[in-house]
Amino acid sequence: GQIQVFNCSAVLSLVCRDSYEAWCQIINVSETQAHFFTYPDNHSNETNLSVSTYAGSKYRLYVGVALAIGSSIFVGSSFILKKKGLLQLADKGVTRAGKKLGIGEAANFAAYAFAPATLVTPLGALSVLISAILSSYFLNEKLNVHGKLGCILSILGSTVMVIHAPEEEEVTSLDEMEIKLKDPVFIAFAVVITVVSLVLIFVVAPRKGQTNILVYISICSVIGAFSVSSVKGLGIAIKEILEQKPVYQHPLVYILVGTLVLSVSTQINYLNKALDMFNTSLVTPIYYVCFTTTVVTCSIILFKEWNSMDLGDIIGSLSGFLTIIIGIFLLHAFKSTNITLKQLTSAAIKEPSLPLHGYDAHHTLLENMESPTLKKTFMK
Repeated sequence: GQIQVFNCSAVLSLVCRDSYEAWCQIINVSETQAHFFTYPDNHSNETNLSVSTYAGSKYRLYVGVALAIGSSIFVGSSFILKKKGLLQLADKGVTRAGKKLGIGEAANFAAYAFAPATLVTPLGALSVLISAILSSYFLNEKLNVHGKLGCILSILGSTVMVIHAPEEEEVTSLDEMEIKLKDPVFIAFAVVITVVSLVLIFVVAPRKGQTNILVYISICSVIGAFSVSSVKGLGIAIKEILEQKPVYQHPLVYILVGTLVLSVSTQINYLNKALDMFNTSLVTPIYYVCFTTTVVTCSIILFKEWNSMDLGDIIGSLSGFLTIIIGIFLLHAFKSTNITLKQLTSAAIKEPSLPLHGYDAHHTLLENMESPTLKKTFMK
């Protein structure tokens, strides 16, 4: 190579193969900072590339968030329409509900291809929120003060998680996914999850499954780590199919499909058992907390989505998740409690006549005790 100097800057010429020649210009850093906005085309190609990459990352994040929220709206409304259709014995309502549920699950599937799993999974709580709100309007199910407060907390928690969500995607191809799956830390995590699920299914569930609510829910939650990871990988595969890449030749695709079918079928089986044996108002919040915790832990280990986040964003994400948990708990734990805001405000108002009446009654009793008739009665 050769070095030439032009206007206090060095130009390095590098000879490449196939008769190509690359030129690398070393410029004055202070001069570049002073004229950053004056000569952007000559000196800031690398800066423009990083800015465009950051903008693309934020765009993908917003698309994933929009798909996750849309999925929650469709899934939550589908439950209400299905229940309303069953109550009215109308096949038309059930069909619409099935369509909305399918659209919601498809949107949720696509959301994992655009946004981190640590963000998409907690946003699933919005489907519970949508279902609770719509049930008060279409099914005449009253939403008490605790339920309204839980809805507000769930919305606030989801907003906080979106604000502090990781904005960089760690896995963008099946080859990168395969490298992540070979990580010794994830292999150890997968072995532990598999052993725990097998022990719960074959040892604990036959003995205590019908008496302990945590048994069936734990099985669904633990296996959920594999289902969400498989969905994430298949979402990446679909993106590569759209880019006309030979995805069908990759054996990882078939492994992900088999894992997804096995894990989802097991989840549905034991979740239905939990709903048959225990109260829905207890199963829903406990399952959400356990399932989301397992999925977030798996995503942190496998995709390392929190590596690009600072401490403030990590604390913000955890705070938002805990806020959603509290909101879901208030929404379901006090569902049968009939408390309205009017009752709370009326109970807080003191009655001014009560102390006065008590004072008068006390003195009236003392005056009667001093009367001669009562004295004779007590003397007898």
